[in-house]
Amino acid sequence: MSEPVICFGQQPCGIFPNRFVFAKIKTALRLQREIGGRVVFFFHDSDHDYRETNAILVNRHSGKEERINFDVANKIQKRFSPLYCKTIQEGWREKTLRRLPNLVDRPLVERFASVQESRVADFCLEMYRSMGLLEGVEVARSSDPEFREKAIDVEDYFIDTPYEGEIVRARYREGGYCLYKGGNCYVDVEASSPSKRQISPTRDTRLRWMQSVIHCTHYVAGEGEIKYLNKDDAPEIEYVQRDFIENCGAAYTHCEHEW
Repeated sequence: MSEPVICFGQQPCGIFPNRFVFAKIKTALRLQREIGGRVVFFFHDSDHDYRETNAILVNRHSGKEERINFDVANKIQKRFSPLYCKTIQEGWREKTLRRLPNLVDRPLVERFASVQESRVADFCLEMYRSMGLLEGVEVARSSDPEFREKAIDVEDYFIDTPYEGEIVRARYREGGYCLYKGGNCYVDVEASSPSKRQISPTRDTRLRWMQSVIHCTHYVAGEGEIKYLNKDDAPEIEYVQRDFIENCGAAYTHCEHEW
């Protein structure tokens, strides 16, 4: 038998990861200690939802919640570009650095200051690494052209394609491609014969698309995620619900970790 492959998945989720992401990592590493094998982080940086990168923090003086998200280059990038293509606006790092001492401990401020990546997904990944969260964890990115080439074809998908000077994530719909603007409003996007390197899955096809490359034996899922996953798409996987963590939607802001 081959060694266990323990996987968990998540979009980039802010300058500091949500606490539920820490819980997924902790669960995966605990499982690795119990059964051996490798741990793989499926980093779904093809997602385009700007809301995914909102970090919820508490002001140490006022006790009030504050939210930090990235400022990106323009409105098209903000709404439609995949997270690995969203470019961080000049001045955002400096502005955020001025806010952070009221929100987190000094070591975390220093780690933030050390990250120089210019794109949202790259910044998140490097920040998580600098926090020591990914030691011994392999990272597989859904934006990686080689990953996409290896993946199976799926019937429901997005393509990354040029639009008004940017790369956007357009949904396949009724034989064409479009951007969803809200309500019943869609904008058609011209694209012809996209290659596999342009394609990423939707929520409903993501599991089997991912599994066709990673071939995991165990998958650590969040509380909501484990409910919507169609386990029949990958019945060979053992599904494990992540360990409980309080205040799961807030940002995780520690540099010393209890694994």
